[in-house]
Amino acid sequence: MSAQPAVVDLPPLTLPALRAAYASGVLTPRALVDRWLAAVDGLGVDPAWITRVEPSVLRARADWLMTQDAASLPLYGVPFAVKDNIDVAGLPTTAACPAFARWAGCPATASATVVQRLHDAGALLVGKTNLDQFATGLVGTRSPFGAVPNSFDPSYVSGGSSSGSASVTARGLVSFALGTDTAGSGRVPAGFNNLVGLKPTRGLISTAGVVPACRSLDCVSVFALDCADAAAVLAVAAAPDRADPYSRAAAPAPRAALRRVGVPAAPEFFGDAAQAAAWDAALAQTSALGLELVPLDFTPLHAVAALLYDGAWVAERYAAIRSFFDAQADAMDPTVRGIIGRGRTLTAADAFAGQYALAALQPAAWALMDAVDALLVPTAPTIHRLADMARDPVALNSQLGHYTNFVNLLDWSALAVPAGFRRDGLPFGCTLIAPAFCEAPLLALGARWQQHFDLHLQLPLGATGRRLGAAAAPTLDDGTVPLAVVGAHLSGMPLNHQLTERHAALLAQTATAPRYRLHALADTQPAKPGLQRVGSGGASIAVELWAMPAAGFGSFVAAVPPPLAIGTIELADGRWVKGFVCEPHALAGARDITSFGGWRAYQQSAAAIAAAPVPASVPT
Repeated sequence: MSAQPAVVDLPPLTLPALRAAYASGVLTPRALVDRWLAAVDGLGVDPAWITRVEPSVLRARADWLMTQDAASLPLYGVPFAVKDNIDVAGLPTTAACPAFARWAGCPATASATVVQRLHDAGALLVGKTNLDQFATGLVGTRSPFGAVPNSFDPSYVSGGSSSGSASVTARGLVSFALGTDTAGSGRVPAGFNNLVGLKPTRGLISTAGVVPACRSLDCVSVFALDCADAAAVLAVAAAPDRADPYSRAAAPAPRAALRRVGVPAAPEFFGDAAQAAAWDAALAQTSALGLELVPLDFTPLHAVAALLYDGAWVAERYAAIRSFFDAQADAMDPTVRGIIGRGRTLTAADAFAGQYALAALQPAAWALMDAVDALLVPTAPTIHRLADMARDPVALNSQLGHYTNFVNLLDWSALAVPAGFRRDGLPFGCTLIAPAFCEAPLLALGARWQQHFDLHLQLPLGATGRRLGAAAAPTLDDGTVPLAVVGAHLSGMPLNHQLTERHAALLAQTATAPRYRLHALADTQPAKPGLQRVGSGGASIAVELWAMPAAGFGSFVAAVPPPLAIGTIELADGRWVKGFVCEPHALAGARDITSFGGWRAYQQSAAAIAAAPVPASVPT
């Protein structure tokens, strides 16, 4: 990997890390702001930003936060950025077109609903980010403020249109950032920068105060380093809003757990062998995670995708900025002007024809979705160099939407997740797609996904070089029960099949709190340990944390023989989860093996002793 160096003198900005730092007094919002200003100023010119909040305003906000009860503010002191097609009171909204900001009037007099909700929850806005002009593009190059480079190799595109939001999140400059997503703008940049990118159900997050691209399709998206942070942001950001005519209240997820996933039977990579190889490697890890892969013919979905730019929805982009376009089209990026300008030639009859075409394709598209729990696709089929994009800005951009353009037209939800690195060191990402209102199961599966890929591939968070770690194990309700195993059920051990045959998935290799003793039980087949919680003199014992589907948990517990039982144990990070405990009577006379640190280390030691050569004679 050729990641750029992490920004110096900034602490880890994931939400749990910030909460812990604030709670311990190691960090305050004011200290964070001072360090942030110094670090960002040290970067010099950075095309990811369009506007940064004035230092005096940031410091005043931080000082005010320090007078508040941190426990009452779920995003207390959390730095974030927003794409510059989203209004922030007191700042201009350019949509990457300075003439538009002047035409629309600036600064904005009120913040977008979503920004206000985050502000009210204690979040700390630090700036507004660059984008493909009027959110038209998937590349991050169509802006007079400069092309935003990829966070891992500056000769490649960052992805767009939410290029700046992805860049500042990937480099650890903010905890999260808002983008928008109409055709993949909240997913493609996530895939290209090793991030989580959440495209929620349309209307779940209000778009009031957002410059529209296609108002009937637009979604505010969230970029984060991990799924747990994205879920925490969504919990604050999502709410009905009368100011948004497309706003919808959250509804129960139509699918509780996502285990059978449909994948393209004939994936398209436009000749990019490195991307194809990364996809194959990601599928192997997906199977190891415990998901069932079902090949499907995606032809109906690609037919839907073609409607977005080849059909009547281009007219909606024109309608969104019609007055400005008709008055000042010469002030626009030429490529963006050419795309949106095509909408002027379309008629109302064309718009209805487009709606009819979409309706005709929906049954076949839904048949694919109904055959599985979710879909899994490469976030993008390829990635391009900035130089190549300059030579062919339209055709190469169109390739990047191959697996994203259909999602918004079908009103589905989606989550982009990191999935490893290509052989040239660039990030590779996958996207999970489910019906509307499936954010909770998507984020829960995404959290398991990140834990698995971190465990097996040591993936960094974004371009920061930092790792996820066991402390970020998922706590979302995805229909599974977190279960800690300590002995014969560990990976590769004789009883591990009792987990895998119930479709349990390994989340993390971690340890208990330092309050336990481990004993080798006598007369058990296969050999098993007994875990004992003690008041003092305990130690941390190595365990594996698995996600057990609730449907199989009862039969698993029923099969646990005495003297073992399933109780509740404390992990090193302070969480309490279900796990193996032992009846006290069985520990009498059992060998205490706590000093080995875990069952696997004890077994390996015993095997080494057994394999040692026996001396030919014993000296007297």
